[in-house]
Amino acid sequence: MPEQDGTTERTVVVVGASGNVGTGLLRVLKDVPDVRVHAVCRRPPPPVPPYDEAEWHALDLTAANAEQRLTELFTGADAVVDLAWAIQPVRDEARLRRTNVDGTAALLRAVRRSGVGQLVFASSLGAYASSPPDPARPVDESWPVTGQPRSAYSRDKLIVERMLDAFERDNPGVAVARVRPTLVVQRDAAREMTRLFLGPIVPHALFGLLAAGKVPLFPMPTDTVLQFVHADDLGRAFVEILDRRSRGAFNIAADALDARELTALIGARPVPVPHEVARLVIGLLFRLHALALSPGWFDVAVRTPVMDTGKARLELGWEPKIGTAEGVRILLEAVVEDATSPSPALAVG
Repeated sequence: MPEQDGTTERTVVVVGASGNVGTGLLRVLKDVPDVRVHAVCRRPPPPVPPYDEAEWHALDLTAANAEQRLTELFTGADAVVDLAWAIQPVRDEARLRRTNVDGTAALLRAVRRSGVGQLVFASSLGAYASSPPDPARPVDESWPVTGQPRSAYSRDKLIVERMLDAFERDNPGVAVARVRPTLVVQRDAAREMTRLFLGPIVPHALFGLLAAGKVPLFPMPTDTVLQFVHADDLGRAFVEILDRRSRGAFNIAADALDARELTALIGARPVPVPHEVARLVIGLLFRLHALALSPGWFDVAVRTPVMDTGKARLELGWEPKIGTAEGVRILLEAVVEDATSPSPALAVG
């Protein structure tokens, strides 16, 4: 980290530090000298790597005193990184909004009251409008931020993006950056991913067959193009933004793979399925509680655009070390092994 006010140590407060993105960021920060990390979450993890070098604070963003406690934590800090975002329970949209929208509003007020000079917010690919007519054409940060209207996750990300717009206008002295990653993968998040996207209709043994290349055909929505990013690569992007006090939005993703390339990773051929047909089937299974994947999450996965990461490469000197294909393999192997983390946010049963 660069020198600040005549000292070499900086204090960074990471809110939502125990989840998928936070775990990757903490692994990266452990190798950055002269950084003191205050980590905030509802249920702090045990003091084992990568969670053992941060100072933990238990805090629920929906609590009545959340703003006051955050203000106290932020006062004197050099930067705040906001990773706090609830994705479960996916069927309780009102509860998610209390954490994700109301909680973020409290955090923004605390940033203003504390006088902290830098805020980095974890937004999402889900904030973007649907893909262009050519789904393989990457879009940059100027692509419309109008979200996926049938996704509660996307709608809440859009609300918070608008809140950030207003915050930037009203607080020009704060360096505000928003990071828009694609789906974030790592070994430690396998159980969380299973809980979020699967369900009783999907036998665990299927993943062993997929990993072994024993599923010759695989259904795939028409024109599917996906990007992943590894949590550690995303963590490096956050660190570069903190180093440079960067402002604005940054797309963060690895390379894009189409349906043929994705299914080739498991030795299969894609079976094209029309988007709306796939969505109807997913919606039915979701309503029957047979599938955890909601139609809204399906929209985020297959309707949002491929992201151009040229700005991050140019302004941050960032590029992914782990490609999408390797990310898929890491996640698939981890799901087969039911890999997880000691963090309560990831070690869901």
